[in-house]
Amino acid sequence: MIPTVTTKQMQEVDRLMIEEYSILLIQMMENAGRNLAELAIRQGGKDFRDREIVVLCGVGNNGGGGMVAARHLHNRGARVSVLLVPEEHRLKEIPVQQWKILKKMNLPSLDGTSYPAEKPALIIDAMIGYGLRGNPRPQVAKWIEWANGIEVPILALDTPSGLDTSTGVPGEPCIRAAATLTLALPKIGLVAPLAKPYVGELYLADISVPPELYQRLGIEIEPLFASDSIVRLN
Repeated sequence: MIPTVTTKQMQEVDRLMIEEYSILLIQMMENAGRNLAELAIRQGGKDFRDREIVVLCGVGNNGGGGMVAARHLHNRGARVSVLLVPEEHRLKEIPVQQWKILKKMNLPSLDGTSYPAEKPALIIDAMIGYGLRGNPRPQVAKWIEWANGIEVPILALDTPSGLDTSTGVPGEPCIRAAATLTLALPKIGLVAPLAKPYVGELYLADISVPPELYQRLGIEIEPLFASDSIVRLN
């Protein structure tokens, strides 16, 4: 059995990682994005290089993970375009570093005011992380509605944008993902009955949280990633 964590517990995991174990946010972000790219490639199969992938990135840490995934996918030969939601000047400190890397690479980026001309084969949702309360803001809601409306598979990072990870209640609107790659441990809202149509297939990725950290929170777990850094949960 793999335990679930509340949003508050996950915030404490992040805090301890940085403040007590000196595992920096940029390291966790790299682990998350690399695993996200790997899952996208596994699901795309042999034809992943021929598929157009659009990565929707928010301005917070979840978006930074999406940017890392875009870089890794590009490096492995995929056709990737990145769209930043909402504006570049609102990027947080660590994601702005990832954005600068993508710009230096000349990775294709899309104008957030207009929709992509070509229908992608896959959308990666990295707009909103696990801290959301209430409905997404209008600028993000626009892209959630677009992604849900064009009938292509969506792979969500950590949680579908718009889902409350504490309750499992979807906001209005909420990404309907074909698959979700959550990080460290599954958030309790992701396994709630109301969340199932939005989460899709649920996977768990290793971001290098030490088992000793979980023990400090009273969480005892077996080695989750002994055979792979990505584990399917449902």
